[in-house]
Amino acid sequence: MVVSFRVYKKTSPNGRMTLYLGRRDFVDHVSETDPVDGVVLVDKEYLQGRQIFAQLVCSFRYGREEDETMGLSFKKELTLADEQIYPPTSSQQQLSRLQERLLKKLGSSSFPFTFNFPRLSPTSVTLQPEDGDQGAPCGVDYYVRCYVLDTASGDGGKPVSHRKSGVAMTIRKIQYAPTKPGRQPCTVVRKDFMFSPGELELEATLDRQLYHHGDPIAINVCVKNNSNKSVKKILVSILQCIDIAMFTGGHVKARVATMETTEGCPIDPGSSLSKVIKLSPSMKNIRDRRGVALDGRLRGEDTDLASSTLLADENSRDIFGMVISYTVKVKLFLGAIGGELTAELPFVLMHPKPNMKRIIKADTMADKVDSTMAEVEGFNTSIDDDPCYDPSEDMHAMTVKDKSV
Repeated sequence: MVVSFRVYKKTSPNGRMTLYLGRRDFVDHVSETDPVDGVVLVDKEYLQGRQIFAQLVCSFRYGREEDETMGLSFKKELTLADEQIYPPTSSQQQLSRLQERLLKKLGSSSFPFTFNFPRLSPTSVTLQPEDGDQGAPCGVDYYVRCYVLDTASGDGGKPVSHRKSGVAMTIRKIQYAPTKPGRQPCTVVRKDFMFSPGELELEATLDRQLYHHGDPIAINVCVKNNSNKSVKKILVSILQCIDIAMFTGGHVKARVATMETTEGCPIDPGSSLSKVIKLSPSMKNIRDRRGVALDGRLRGEDTDLASSTLLADENSRDIFGMVISYTVKVKLFLGAIGGELTAELPFVLMHPKPNMKRIIKADTMADKVDSTMAEVEGFNTSIDDDPCYDPSEDMHAMTVKDKSV
């Protein structure tokens, strides 16, 4: 039996150190997050008089890079984990299956590392930039960074780090939809009018609480007009709510889908209306809209609207980054004198949890027909020649065949 492992590889500009990761997406299960496990391969002659370190870094950009002047920076970097992997300082760590196979194939100059995300670390989110914006987009990014300290060439015995000896690879921290959805969202709002008898009642209901990306959202709107006012039109919108936990008052709303209708209007006094309106929030309609939150973006891959953020404790003040939520907003227009009546319904928009057995089978089948993938013996022949030390640069995917299973 042949089992395929897809491995992502990136090499430092000087070609002396190579970083290997088995995946770039790490799942946040709310109570815990998948560990980041990988292997670093270093040339044997390059180890003399040097120390190798690996870091897990969270980068939060909250302003445009082109607006940074006179030393002003709109970016915060948090080092979530920092480990010296050579010379080893800790006892033998428990290795994952992929690490064991890589260490066996790469030899004695390869070193494993394992990082754990802090409990309240945010998920990866990117804010869509405007056309023409330069530099990195705003949002929360993660990357694994490996660097070398040269203890032999430092002044006064102080270790020195060289830019071309470092390598970094972008990863994502993501969440999948829960298996058990919540209660069906439903709300009823009423409005009475001064010097007018009766009231206007609006009832809004969703067909379910949890939606996957691409699903149509059915909003059941029921209006009962017991007042002497008339409803002129109905506006239904889906709003993406972005809470920036770093700032007080950092709350932004973006409209990702909308429909305005006058069908069945005006709703005269004493009459009622019941109808179902369907909306589908997707990237197709808002590709040019700046400020919309997207799932953490990796170069060369398409992305979707940012998924709803699931929190273990919504009242915690230690949350960092961005919290995403979605609401359906139904608004009745009664004219200039009558005003408006609004109802809001929160819901959850996320990706379904993938079937890992199908993914492994697909990778195995793809390996039989894809001649561009190299086996593990060919790792050292595929070098990333890009001289820029940039954590967002492309990563080279390769396939490892384990024939011992």
